Amino acid sequence: MAVFVAGLVAVIIFYLVVLIVGIWAAWRNRLRGSQQEQNERIMVGGRDIGIIVGSFTFTGTFVGGGYINGTAESLYSPEYGLLWTHAPLGSFLCVIVGGLFFAKKMRAQGYTTMLDPFQCKFGKRMGGLLFLPALCGDLFWSASVLAALGGTLSVVIDLDIRISVIVSACIAILYTLIGGLYSVAYTDVVQTLCIFFGLWFCVPFAFVNPAVLDAGEEFARNNTRSWLGTCNPENIGALLDSLLLVVFGSLPWQDYFQRVLSTDSPKHAQVVSFISAFGILILAIPPALIGAVAINADWNMTGYGDVSPLEKGESALILPIVLRYLTPPAVSVIGLGAIAAAVMSSIDSSILSASSLFTRNVYKLAIRQQASQKELTWVMRITLFFVGALSTTFALAVGSVYKLWYLASDIVYVVIFPQLVCVLYFDVNTYGSFLAYLLAIILRLGGGEPVFNLEPFIHYPGGTNFPFKTFSMLMSLVTLIAVSYAVKFLFVNGILAKKYDFLGCKLAEEGRTIHIKEIDKIGYNAEKEKLHG
Repeated sequence: MAVFVAGLVAVIIFYLVVLIVGIWAAWRNRLRGSQQEQNERIMVGGRDIGIIVGSFTFTGTFVGGGYINGTAESLYSPEYGLLWTHAPLGSFLCVIVGGLFFAKKMRAQGYTTMLDPFQCKFGKRMGGLLFLPALCGDLFWSASVLAALGGTLSVVIDLDIRISVIVSACIAILYTLIGGLYSVAYTDVVQTLCIFFGLWFCVPFAFVNPAVLDAGEEFARNNTRSWLGTCNPENIGALLDSLLLVVFGSLPWQDYFQRVLSTDSPKHAQVVSFISAFGILILAIPPALIGAVAINADWNMTGYGDVSPLEKGESALILPIVLRYLTPPAVSVIGLGAIAAAVMSSIDSSILSASSLFTRNVYKLAIRQQASQKELTWVMRITLFFVGALSTTFALAVGSVYKLWYLASDIVYVVIFPQLVCVLYFDVNTYGSFLAYLLAIILRLGGGEPVFNLEPFIHYPGGTNFPFKTFSMLMSLVTLIAVSYAVKFLFVNGILAKKYDFLGCKLAEEGRTIHIKEIDKIGYNAEKEKLHG
């Protein structure tokens, strides 16, 4: 099929606009001062992002291609439906919880990355271990949004999916390399506006298409379909497991905390969280409506073919399919711009997130404490490129956008969320953190993972209906607290001698936790690590 030239031109124009905005933001906030200040500006934007830009970049980060395309896919797929579409409500509740309990506390401490409090309390090695699940989460998240855009471009303008994914990733990497968080934040403003107006503009045209029956009518050829979805009593455990995974698994992300830490005050960190929560919920309505429209469409009346997207196994592409076959060509181009905007608003955040964590919390604090600030800048740029390349590879290899989106939240929910709660609100130590980390991974992998064809080796009661992800998270949380207090009790009371403190927590001494300012000043090395408590 020939490429839809008008659509291709529209995409090129949109990418140029985004690139120009990103370069303008970098120029407007051009990096001045010391090299250390420049690195901090790349990571957290100089900590002067206000409420308006902050609210847009918060919203744009959560509302990515995986969120938009995945919501439509979930509404359309018979195994999900509205009842099982947890991304909108879960993300809304996640940002509310983050604003209430985490945003202000993290911003007030002056951290630079999400892993800073972990390394302050647990030391460099444990911080490096916690980087691994955070990296996996960012990779899967980035892959989900790139896959969403690739599928959209291939359906709407007949552009090869590999070309669209690779070009989109390159554009995002380019302006993120140039301006860091400033470019990401300001392009998020443009992208979020495009998502809102673009998708809402397309919905009425899809509804009035002659091939779409009224939502209340029975679809004669398949009267069992319902956009509401179903949940039997035995499935309640799995339903709650999925919802809780999205609520708390979307919280411990560098993407989220990068925005929290970039705001100009702890109070504003809370405010932008609450504002963006409602933006996230509102932006889920158009793709949800599009998914419902697809259920009530008679695809024989369109140019799509004799069978439905469901029968063709193309549920993951339902949003672009609706744009292509149920709206006029000019309207579908506008919707295409909205999807491209959603992808760009998340992919840039995700690759910057992973590169920031590696550069600061792994390379600087755990591998090479004496690295110069110029060296760290180049490490971040190289890492950013490699993270983008890996995400692109995943995007081209895995089919379902929604499965990738869920998998990203799954990892951080089970492994990192209990660690984040404990490091901020409990007196825990490295012994508890390490054992909880191992237990979380074993219990989670024990339940299996269909995306990677991993068979379960732990048979939980109730099978797939048992909420084993939440169970794994809770066991990790309990283990972290219990082991930390037990080990501290043993050392403080002399039951265990100091020589057995092989992780160097100094629990039997008058120790203290290294403050983040000391980490920035001295790094972690064997001589100075005696400060760690």
